[in-house]
Amino acid sequence: MKLPINDRKFLFLLFAILIVVALEILSILDIHIPMPYAPFVFGAFIISIGYGVIWNGIKALMKLNFSSINLLMTIAVIGAFYLGEFPEAAVVIVLYVLGERLEDIGIENSKSALDELVSKSPKTATVKSTNTEEAIDKIAMGTIIQVKPGNLIPLDGKITSGETTVDEATITGEPIPKDKHKGDIVFAGTLNKNGFIEIETTKISADTTFSKIIKLTFEASANKSDTQKFIQRFAKIYTPSIIVLASLLLIIPVFVLNLDFNHWLQQAITLLVIACPCALVISTPVAIYAAIGNASAKGALIKGGKYLEALASIKAIALDKTRTITFGKPIVSDVIPLNGTSKEELLACASGAEVFSEHPLAEALIAECKKEGLEPHAVEKFRSIAGKGAIAQCLVCEDETILVGKLSFIKEHQPVTEEAEKIVERLSAEGKTSIVVSFGNGVAGIIGLMDEIKPDSSEALRQIEAMQIEPVMLTGDNEKAAHYIASQVGIKKIYGGLLPENKSEKIKELLIQYGSVAMVGDGINDAPALAQSTVGIAMGAAGSDTAIETANIALMNDKLLLIPFLVKLGRVTLERIKINTIGAISIKLIFIGLAIWGYSNLVFAIAADVGVTLIVILLSLKLMKYK
Repeated sequence: MKLPINDRKFLFLLFAILIVVALEILSILDIHIPMPYAPFVFGAFIISIGYGVIWNGIKALMKLNFSSINLLMTIAVIGAFYLGEFPEAAVVIVLYVLGERLEDIGIENSKSALDELVSKSPKTATVKSTNTEEAIDKIAMGTIIQVKPGNLIPLDGKITSGETTVDEATITGEPIPKDKHKGDIVFAGTLNKNGFIEIETTKISADTTFSKIIKLTFEASANKSDTQKFIQRFAKIYTPSIIVLASLLLIIPVFVLNLDFNHWLQQAITLLVIACPCALVISTPVAIYAAIGNASAKGALIKGGKYLEALASIKAIALDKTRTITFGKPIVSDVIPLNGTSKEELLACASGAEVFSEHPLAEALIAECKKEGLEPHAVEKFRSIAGKGAIAQCLVCEDETILVGKLSFIKEHQPVTEEAEKIVERLSAEGKTSIVVSFGNGVAGIIGLMDEIKPDSSEALRQIEAMQIEPVMLTGDNEKAAHYIASQVGIKKIYGGLLPENKSEKIKELLIQYGSVAMVGDGINDAPALAQSTVGIAMGAAGSDTAIETANIALMNDKLLLIPFLVKLGRVTLERIKINTIGAISIKLIFIGLAIWGYSNLVFAIAADVGVTLIVILLSLKLMKYK
């Protein structure tokens, strides 16, 4: 745990603790500050260090708020002072204040990464038209701003001039910088590494992706986990119960059994000190904050502890296909020349006919042609037939007529062999789309295209199944395409051809079957299903307001492997909270038992309470480094 060694108040607290503990050790060795100075010396320590605790304790008593931990500490200090145990009274208050400060440090440490980002985020931007620095909250959308190499990008926008490499780790968690060119989107809070660029802003400062991440991460503390809510409710009942028990521990031995008042008052005070639920109350929030901070560093925005906790108990994960398991971008998978056509001629000629088309399949075909080192053939008289294909005249292949499109479109103009039909049928069975090409004399070849599967999809789904979680595919794509992709990544339960409302209905059915279900989608057409699920997870949410706002967890990058990591993180976090809680309760029960039997020691009780609190915080903060 990183301690604030430059904090003067914290250093003063540590100095005071050293003196008080030293005086307590001397008193155990029967070396005391002489009277009448002792109460004034220790009283000064109590007031200077614990005035806030005492004042809050008095206010709680005036309001009859017996669930206040400060009241419990105030009673303990007053009782110890009455007994003349001045060093013990001072030790009680300074170590309690140390425990409280350690709790604050624990939470500060778990939020430190985000706090650092906020403090370093740009407050101004250079406006091109005026060549002046202006506050980012005064800059309107559509303004051209300039960003020098090595500076953070101040606002979301589109590059209008220049090219560079941008480190987007603050948004996506990706450690490898991305090359950015004219027309590319950039995000506020990311680092412009090596090029001078001009950006047309697309959002005002309050609406940037970075601002949303900061806002939602800080708001995550309001979405308390069920465990955290339970412990807080428990503490409200537990604290007054301890006050009653301590009162009985004094009243019964003294007024019923006629035993020594001072001895049993000391035992009652010891009970109050050790029973303080500090470690219990702090165990959950520090663990949750640390885990959420860890997830944020890897590009996963979790909107609250309850969602991290819910992830730990899911029994099934429903996944959209497009842009979740796959990239959502077609690539050429098969090039099958026929009738003596070469592969090179088939690709170059078909690409030439598709140069004027903006269809994603056409773009994939042209990209494959260039990837093979070929140049699309020049064409003229291009004509697009909506929903069918395109016709053009090739200027390279002796003015041949090129027909590119669906099999049914080619059949309208050229004879199609049984072989060509079987190839199209086979590609369709594999979930692929066929582009049939004719050069005006039968079928020259067939090009198959498919949605590219993300490289980490298979491994992510293998890990999900290994955790005894059932993966289910819910997709709007056709059944054949769905089954082919599912077979490649190992999903056995598939539902294809679903509209957004159908996906939502399927989630309801899965909730009845499994009880707790996560939904993973791109956050746009999957919004109803994301909202219906136990935990909604949006993939590749960077720049998508819909995804960030709809989902309970937004993955700012496209890494499906983050999902099994988050499930494991949720499970480890819950396990850590249970260990912390059981450990803290066990130590308290031991000392409560000793106090009831009259064998407890106030100093050891204080040391045990602060020690347990420190151990709980350190164990919780380890979640920040969980891999």
